[in-house]
Amino acid sequence: MAKLLDKQRYKCALGAMQSVQAIERALPVLHSGPGCAQKLSDTNGSSGYFSPNIFPCTSINEKDVVFGGVKKLHSTIDNALKVVDADLYVVLTGCIPEIVGDDTGEVVSEFADSDKPVIYAPTAGFKGNNYKGHEQVVDAIIDQYLKKSDEKEKGLVNIWADVPYQDLFWLGNIRELEKLVASLGLTPNTIFGYKRGIKNIDKITKAEFNLLVSPWVGLGSMKKMEKKFNIPFLHYKTLPIGATETSKFLREVGKFAGVDNEKIESVIKENEDYYYYLIERYADLFLENRVINKQFTVVADAQYALGITKFLVNDLGLIPAKQFVVDDTPSKYREDIKKEFENLNFNIKAEASFETDGYKIHEEIKNHDYHGYPLVLGGYYEKEVTESLKGNFINISWPVQDKVVLDSHYAGYSGGIRLIEDIYTVAVQRFN
Repeated sequence: MAKLLDKQRYKCALGAMQSVQAIERALPVLHSGPGCAQKLSDTNGSSGYFSPNIFPCTSINEKDVVFGGVKKLHSTIDNALKVVDADLYVVLTGCIPEIVGDDTGEVVSEFADSDKPVIYAPTAGFKGNNYKGHEQVVDAIIDQYLKKSDEKEKGLVNIWADVPYQDLFWLGNIRELEKLVASLGLTPNTIFGYKRGIKNIDKITKAEFNLLVSPWVGLGSMKKMEKKFNIPFLHYKTLPIGATETSKFLREVGKFAGVDNEKIESVIKENEDYYYYLIERYADLFLENRVINKQFTVVADAQYALGITKFLVNDLGLIPAKQFVVDDTPSKYREDIKKEFENLNFNIKAEASFETDGYKIHEEIKNHDYHGYPLVLGGYYEKEVTESLKGNFINISWPVQDKVVLDSHYAGYSGGIRLIEDIYTVAVQRFN
């Protein structure tokens, strides 16, 4: 029997066009029906040098379904190379060409001798969501562009985090992760965002190791690079937010990289001293407002649901109600992620539900006794249900519709401070 999915929090795999767009001067070339780019993009910082409105697209129609669209794809790539000034061209396939069997890889191989690299990723919507599509783009770079390097640059670390644009804070978060890694005397290398792009992609195989900061997105790509290029990786499952988790993060990264322990602890102390100085200035406010929100719920992808839950318990001492992971996490990763929700301070354990149906999530929120005003951190879909319970709502996950984010972040010590500001700004407004 057909199942209705209400308020899903992800897009189809072709949404990976935003992962390509996040690589400076990389151009998505869509082999899909007309309108896909417009439907999959939004206005939250997704214009820029290459806007979704100008992505080259084959715009395949009924005729191409019958006779195939490979000729149209060839001409689209050819003209894109002539007309659009990019450093990397990434062909992404929609549902129709994969259903009818167009050999996209064969067409792309005909441009192997082009002045600019052309690669492709199979991102048909029926193959998964845009989290999967993001991995497909990274895999395409690994399989079709990167070359093994015998040269290793001492201290160079590739940093990989969650999905650009799906996470509105992606740019600020990855810059903060770079700063944290650099504070240990290492050299961070990322491929997404301002002045990264193709030159940083070219350095990937020269890194001493990969650092994956994500519960599950990208883990397959890390294993692939370890096998293909002999690049070891450190998998840190929790986005570090606030002092407790960020200090743990620095210790694990420093240990893995062989950084002197005295150096690590010096960096941690400097950051923690300032972090707790800021907390102490508002200690009275935080203590007085603890009674407002006795329990909290996070409705987000695995990255934020886990990272924010650990932060609110370990740093602020709040009590978790049920937490909802909404990114359709593959079943093979779920048990490990559930264990992370149970690995909290003070012997506190949080129950995690892997649920993609917004209706069911909202029913559970409404039926739970929060012993006071609930604190709900989630997508904009949760605003109405939180207001009906007279709770406090923070929009931290997709869709984000009540704020503009340029390069703000929640990662690290400073990101924890930003999140505290956001939470308690909403809390104090209740009295004004």
